Parts: sequence; C-alpha cells; structure tokens
Amino acid sequence: MKAHVYVTLKTSVLDPQGQTIQNALHKIGFAQVDAVRQGKYFTLSLAPGLTAEAARDQVERIARDVLTNPVIEEYTYCLED
Repeated sequence: MKAHVYVTLKTSVLDPQGQTIQNALHKIGFAQVDAVRQGKYFTLSLAPGLTAEAARDQVERIARDVLTNPVIEEYTYCLED
C-alpha cells in the first residue's frame, strides 16, 4: 500500500515562492494564471498486510507530527493499494 501526502501552506499564509512563479509565468505569456501556491509531495510505501484503518491512522500521524508545520501548513493524503 502507498500513501500520497500533499502538504501546502494554509490559505492565510503568504506564499512568496508561489507569487514568484506566478510573476514568471506572466512574463513568459501565461497571463491567465491567477494564482500559484507551492507545496510538498511525499510518497510513503507502507508495510504489506496493514489494514486500511491502520494505514490511515499511521499516515495521519506522520503527516501531522512529522511532515507539516501545523502553524502554517495543512495536508491531504490518499491511499492506494
């Protein structure tokens, strides 16, 4: 089983890297891009035989306690067999 974890800045947090990317896109002709938010992506390979419930619990704990700074970041994840 694999978990795909996406970590992004909370919408209330300024994203200077995203703004820089948006400005660069506008300069090269992609003026229709209204906003860019950057983030991090993680793939976790989980041990075989782990139940879906145990996998969800483990991934949520890892994402909350290790992969994100809860003051400025939020996460989403999905599991795949």
